[in-house]
Amino acid sequence: MQRRLLADTAYTEHTASAVAGFHRRVIDEVAKAVEHEAVVVVGMAQNPVVKRARKALTQADIPFTYLEYGSYLSAWKERLALKMWSGWPTFPQVFVRGVLLGGNAELQVALADGSLRERLEG
Repeated sequence: MQRRLLADTAYTEHTASAVAGFHRRVIDEVAKAVEHEAVVVVGMAQNPVVKRARKALTQADIPFTYLEYGSYLSAWKERLALKMWSGWPTFPQVFVRGVLLGGNAELQVALADGSLRERLEG
């Protein structure tokens, strides 16, 4: 089930344009990577949870593309745009074969139960 979003008809022309263009370059960059790479981790500097996710993938010998947007004090608007785009409220955001897996907790479960490898092979 999708989360509820404001209807397309509920925007003024100006607002619709602003929403569509909000850090569009960043959204396009991540969308392109998610479309073309098997595993993509989107994160931020200085975040220990992001580091744990990257380390877990490295230890599992699973190659991934890492995209980093700022740290706690920088690029927060870019990260906000990514959260709005994906619907996922935290970082990292882990994508596997074009599908949002979730964050680090979901990654750890998928690594432990083998579903990540199944998704990669399937």
